[in-house]
Amino acid sequence: MVLSNKAYDRLKWIAQYFVPALATLWLALGKIWNFPYTVEIGATLSAIDIFLGAVLGISSNNYEGDGKLVINTSDPDKDIYSLELNSNPMDLDKKDSVTFKVQK
Repeated sequence: MVLSNKAYDRLKWIAQYFVPALATLWLALGKIWNFPYTVEIGATLSAIDIFLGAVLGISSNNYEGDGKLVINTSDPDKDIYSLELNSNPMDLDKKDSVTFKVQK
């Protein structure tokens, strides 16, 4: 599974900032104001956050990027580098950033 960049960035923000902050807020206010099911809801939010982290990790591992940088180390005197693109090189100037996997 590979998420689009926009979906990945949104889910990452939710998983890194929103859900942990919400769980902390709920647990703190629940303790102060005696909310019902404080621990249960806090634990549920934490479980959702762990699930989102797993989805993001899977997507990140499966992401191929814009290509790969191949490093050939078979010659002891020098390394040979080559760049293999997954898309048309003329489209790279339309992007804000590019990502390459490194393959040795």
